[in-house]
Amino acid sequence: MGKRVRINHPPEFKARVVREALKEEKSVSQLASEYGIHPNLVTRWRDQALAGLPSLFAHEEAAAQAAKEAAHERQLEALYAEIGKLRTQLSWLKKKSGERDVPR
Repeated sequence: MGKRVRINHPPEFKARVVREALKEEKSVSQLASEYGIHPNLVTRWRDQALAGLPSLFAHEEAAAQAAKEAAHERQLEALYAEIGKLRTQLSWLKKKSGERDVPR
């Protein structure tokens, strides 16, 4: 008996097979025959894809949270800049009002 040759299929190929499997228009055996692979591969790839779906959406939530935190950080920076500007103006006004003697 000859040695089995392990083939590494590219991700695009696996995705195409999984899309077809998820359509459920053909049986696993039909798809395996059509793509020249073992039926267990079709089932394994389909199960991997379905198991990985939640992580796709979790990534979106993490990205949304990061964007929200970045916006909050920008808002804080703007507010601190405004506080600094107002302090400078107040200091200037105190200095100017203290230099003048206003008759009563």
